[in-house]
Amino acid sequence: MSDDQVLTGPGTQTRRALLAGAGAVGASVLLSACGGDDSGDGATPATSGGPGATAGDAEGGDREGSSSLATTGDIPVGGGQVYAAQGVVITQPEPGQFKGFDPICTHQGCPVSNVDGGTINCTCHNSKFSITDGSVKQGPATKPLAPKALKVQGDQISLA
Repeated sequence: MSDDQVLTGPGTQTRRALLAGAGAVGASVLLSACGGDDSGDGATPATSGGPGATAGDAEGGDREGSSSLATTGDIPVGGGQVYAAQGVVITQPEPGQFKGFDPICTHQGCPVSNVDGGTINCTCHNSKFSITDGSVKQGPATKPLAPKALKVQGDQISLA
């Protein structure tokens, strides 16, 4: 009997049918895990730091379909958010002052992981960068993070 033949009767399956079913279950588990805490804007902040840090759209607004990455309320004063999928770290060093930086560490190309304690942090080798200008606060990195131009319109932040 070949794998293409289907046996009849209770409890009988071919290897191919069994593997196909197992693959479908695995794919559905993977897809449901990927759909977790999506705020609906396509942005997935890695972590944030500073007081009043929030993830997603704290005001409950809908940014779906817009080019906005975040709202001004998403970015805590003295902290920031990493938007790795969008290729930017957004910080707010002073109230109303928003800065954008490349999310790739200049040491060995690891993505930065979070913004905490006034620095953008790469946990690969513990480099730390200033939230104000991207300069190196702690090595082994020796070059600052490249700036990214932002546009703030009302309470919406996007890449310029």
